[in-house]
Amino acid sequence: MLAVSDINQFYGESHTLWDSALTVPEGGCTCLMGRNGVGKTTLLKVIMGLLPTRGGQIQFGDAELAGRGAEIRARVGIGYVPQGREIFPQLTVEENLRIGLPAASKRRDAKSKGEDALERVYALFPVLKKMVHRRGGDLSGGQQQQLAIGRALAIEPKLLILDEPTEGIQPNVVHDIGDVIMRLNQEAGIAVLLVEQKLPFARRVARNFCIMDRGKTVAEGAMADLSDDLVRQHLTV
Repeated sequence: MLAVSDINQFYGESHTLWDSALTVPEGGCTCLMGRNGVGKTTLLKVIMGLLPTRGGQIQFGDAELAGRGAEIRARVGIGYVPQGREIFPQLTVEENLRIGLPAASKRRDAKSKGEDALERVYALFPVLKKMVHRRGGDLSGGQQQQLAIGRALAIEPKLLILDEPTEGIQPNVVHDIGDVIMRLNQEAGIAVLLVEQKLPFARRVARNFCIMDRGKTVAEGAMADLSDDLVRQHLTV
């Protein structure tokens, strides 16, 4: 589904990503892991076309995305939930969700309508259905996170990318978000790439892991193979 290789990225003269690579198999769920500041969010932004690179490949299905504009990602079927949610606080819940609909219009089946996509979001997050006319900025942190995920799902993605979806969220909502991610992955067949610091959550929802350290990919494999030694070496603070 997604194959990233040989990515090098710079902030000015600072070399932040060094030949970084990761893969997300079709229908898979991969967790990108590592300590703070090792380049995880930077790599996601590169994948989404939000940061430039100096070389490397970003293959999504049959499409090569490296060097192409950020808007292409939504059109080919990549949904993105950035760190910090970044919803539109002055827009209502419904308006936030509708922003994603045009991106899917060319891929959507003729019998499917945007309204169907919204109803699927409301079915996953019933609290949003109750708050369609409330401004996004008036929601709680957990509700805003659900709205951010719903906005990404409105484009009916083939791949969903989430940057620390549990950050600053109360435990009961964290569990619900985990349920939704697994349901989307295992039942709807949407591939998932997420950055996550909470190891129990990552072990619960992801099938594969990829660990970064100092801008480099240092380990990857099946989640069942994430050993205590790898955790101590690359994840323990």
